[in-house]
Amino acid sequence: MLDEKQVKIIERNIPLLLNEGEISKDKKNENLLSFYLENSLLSLNTAKILNKLSSDTLLKANFEFIDDDFESYLWVINSSYYSMFYMAGALLSKAGIKVKSEIGVHRKTFEALVYYFYLTKRIAKHYLEEFEAVQKESHEIMSTEEQLAAMQEKAKEIISRYGYEMGKRASFTYNTGKIAKSDKALTSLNRAIEFYNESLRIMDGL
Repeated sequence: MLDEKQVKIIERNIPLLLNEGEISKDKKNENLLSFYLENSLLSLNTAKILNKLSSDTLLKANFEFIDDDFESYLWVINSSYYSMFYMAGALLSKAGIKVKSEIGVHRKTFEALVYYFYLTKRIAKHYLEEFEAVQKESHEIMSTEEQLAAMQEKAKEIISRYGYEMGKRASFTYNTGKIAKSDKALTSLNRAIEFYNESLRIMDGL
């Protein structure tokens, strides 16, 4: 949640980042607008395709997947986030702003968005909180996926030693995780669609 304490920190940080050259304010930055818009739409369409493909059995039949149980909800979440990230870049570019630093670029992009769009009342708080939520979700699920892979390897070892019942429990845990990822993926995708449309509306008024 975007609270007043966080906003105050951002109000102090952005002028410092400008002075240090980590953020640039220059009309030439508007030239990057088409790059950000194209990549935002590409990421959004990718998320839509992967979400549909992950849940549609008939559609899956058109592809020669090695695993019949293909799903890609992790990448739906990541693509949804990147659509929002590039769209944030588009908004900033339209205002002549560019985050130049590659270190912490995602966090700095969010803070720049707060500074130049929320504090100037160009964007509602709700959209920034959605952006931050999907950003965190993408980071957290990537970390969880790595942990799950390690756990599955360990589970295989245990199953080979202790038999069928342990295998059933591991399978149940995995399938529950897939359902949770499916729900999170749809939430992230809907947030990205809403953010994309609202950002286009804002840019029309700039």
